[in-house]
Amino acid sequence: MIDGNYDPKISEVKWKEYWEKEGIFRFEPKSAKAAFTIDTPPPTVSGAMHIGHAFSYSQQDFVARYKRMRGFNVYYPFGTDDNGLPTERLVEKLKKVKSTRMERLDFIKLCRETIAEIEPGFVEDWKRIGMSCDFSQTYSTIDPYCIKTSQKSFLDLYKKKLIFRKSSPSMWCVSCQTAIAQAELEDRELGSSFIDVTFKTTEGENMTIATTRPELLPACVMVFVHPDDKRYKKLQGKRAIVPIFGQEVPILADESADPKKGSGILMICTYGDRFDADAIKRKGVGAKTCITKDGKMNENAGAYAGMTIKDARKAITRELKDKGLLTKEKQIVHAVNVHDKCGTEIEFLETEQWFISVIENKDKFIEAGRSINWYPDSMRVRYEHWVQNLNWDWCISRQRHFGVPFPVWYEKKTGKVVVADESDLPVDPMSQAPKGYKKEDLTPEKDIFDTWMTSSMTPGIITNWVKDKNPSVDKDVRFEDYYPTSLRPQAHDIIRTWAFYTIVKGMYHNNKIPWENIIVSGNVADPKGEKMSKSKGNVIHPKDVIEKYSGDVLRFWAASTKMGEDLAYNEKELVTGKKFATKLWNAGKFCYSHLTDYTPEEIDPCELEIMDRWLIAKYNQMISEATKGYESYNPSEGRRVVENFFWHTFCDNYLEIVKHRLYAEGDDDKTLKAKRSARHTIYTVFLGVLKIAAPIMCFVTEELYHAYYSKKEEDGFKSIHLTSWPEEKRCKDEKISLEAGELAVSIISEVRKYKAAGQMSMKAEVGRITAKSPFDVEHLTHEDRDWLREDILNTTKAQELEIGKAEEAEIRIAGTTGPAGQKEPDHKKP
Repeated sequence: MIDGNYDPKISEVKWKEYWEKEGIFRFEPKSAKAAFTIDTPPPTVSGAMHIGHAFSYSQQDFVARYKRMRGFNVYYPFGTDDNGLPTERLVEKLKKVKSTRMERLDFIKLCRETIAEIEPGFVEDWKRIGMSCDFSQTYSTIDPYCIKTSQKSFLDLYKKKLIFRKSSPSMWCVSCQTAIAQAELEDRELGSSFIDVTFKTTEGENMTIATTRPELLPACVMVFVHPDDKRYKKLQGKRAIVPIFGQEVPILADESADPKKGSGILMICTYGDRFDADAIKRKGVGAKTCITKDGKMNENAGAYAGMTIKDARKAITRELKDKGLLTKEKQIVHAVNVHDKCGTEIEFLETEQWFISVIENKDKFIEAGRSINWYPDSMRVRYEHWVQNLNWDWCISRQRHFGVPFPVWYEKKTGKVVVADESDLPVDPMSQAPKGYKKEDLTPEKDIFDTWMTSSMTPGIITNWVKDKNPSVDKDVRFEDYYPTSLRPQAHDIIRTWAFYTIVKGMYHNNKIPWENIIVSGNVADPKGEKMSKSKGNVIHPKDVIEKYSGDVLRFWAASTKMGEDLAYNEKELVTGKKFATKLWNAGKFCYSHLTDYTPEEIDPCELEIMDRWLIAKYNQMISEATKGYESYNPSEGRRVVENFFWHTFCDNYLEIVKHRLYAEGDDDKTLKAKRSARHTIYTVFLGVLKIAAPIMCFVTEELYHAYYSKKEEDGFKSIHLTSWPEEKRCKDEKISLEAGELAVSIISEVRKYKAAGQMSMKAEVGRITAKSPFDVEHLTHEDRDWLREDILNTTKAQELEIGKAEEAEIRIAGTTGPAGQKEPDHKKP
């Protein structure tokens, strides 16, 4: 039994610890149950969970808990993404250091030590929101097992000639000082000056070129005009002199010059963007760069050498003005590619990088995506658009310290690439040499993998693709039995990275899709719909929400929208969730107080009283609709259905209707039978309500289950989350029961309105109720009519009740003496 008010601060911590201690969510690889395998997203260790994490991870946990209650052996391991640039930047921030100013090994050691310090607290945030992962199966993307998996992926693709190394213009972040992939770009609207600059031909003719990047003038190697642009026909084949810097460059006809953009003349530099890179490759012109890897101007910039890019832009613009070479300037806002990790504008620099070939197989990846069930399906369209618009192969090398090392060396004499033997993995080329070589004869590869190189292997990590004897995950899980996995949950902003790269790896390594289903969560905005950021001061922290409300309430909020839809943070939704938890608790107290000495028994639903059968019929509808919602990966529908049923059907109507039976003290057969029917119904239905609410409100339902049902159920489950999903309880006259029950509820509702309008107590008596309805009560048995009549009279406190048949419903309530002694008027509802 339960007393007092529900205290989530005590309860939620208690059940979190209980689940872990008792291994409630532990995966059993030898179980005869069908497995449901979840490729859980490994969150980047960033110090603390943000509200977007709480939103998307709660949504995937709803599915995991539902599948467990449906009888699946749920394999739900947890991992953390601890390597690469995000971790480096976190360590630099926390420890106030710069990786570029430290010895590589010292910085790597500091990263590992810092992760060990903060990771337990970081993972605790996920436990606090009720994640039902098997936390005994936890991996880190930088642990030896994951390094081995990632390095084997490299070796396999290298042998299949799907990986190559080349020197070419690559996207480069001058802030992070590393190459990046196309998937790491973001478009950001930035202000800039669009200026018209005067060039001269070697013959003294003036020509105007519009640009937003005058700092690239020292790197200008060609000028394009459109072959059909009559204005510049006479310039084709001539040479132009670049202002300030003086180099002569060819003027060439090329269709990439847009006559309608700017002056119609295009300046080609090494390198302004990928179009410049393509143009230079097509024309076979030599490169002349002017920007260094750390974002400074080099010696080709002459007097501007050593300046930052932005300072040089301003200074060169100023000199152009002073020399009368700037003829027009206007301020614009345009989309600029920035690095998604730091927001720095991207440069294109000639560097040697490793790539995975993806462009030549785009059709294959689109077809693979169509073999996966996407929830919602619109996210598949987004995925396809991304793949169709890819222009670059996947750059997987990063010029950083902390991450998974390439299993690669180079012969000093010949430059030949030497790769590790698979049996030696994991390896660190900086401290090891491959078989058959001396360390002094080799140059180790210093670059590390792009973090997605490892994260894209999570389906293989959790299923032991490398067949490691001591994996970080369950050693009894065999890749052949669990791949492809059942489900990938993730957010929509990483479709272009995590989803795409994982599909690439699945098809390249195994010629199979990596998962059967993918569910995609939306983003969280502030109450005004704006993106949350520290600078705006509108960031919401999950810990603060849990402290003010509870973990359950946070989960309730996360269940308020469909998969793929963005959600604005709404305090009202949290208040609603808190009320729902409180109502569950109070309903539990009421129900359990009437079930103290009750012994569960199997009763044919057809033997129950008519209003009990009505509730069971409504209960069946709730189960059916909630199940459909969960089966289509739409837990928000499950929440909507159980919330509506519990508040309105169960609490507002049914419990009020059967109170007279529950409180009845007679020991005659009729009274005992009526009480038995009501007790059986509330026992069955409230348990079902708890079960359907359990995937979302996981803590309070566990508390209520253990307060009563765990002691009553024959199976004696350790947790409500290990019980079976409720089953519908059908009766052959369900349609009649529904119609009779709806008639009773409509009558009771009208009497309540009548009393409220007259400011009468709900316990006040009324005179005569006359109801007419298309439903013919004569279809009921004599006993059912008596039960229906008795429940209505006792609930409404009416003295008389007459129910007849009519084509249109009509309810009349005869007046009676009101609270002030006046005669209340008759009430009629057409």
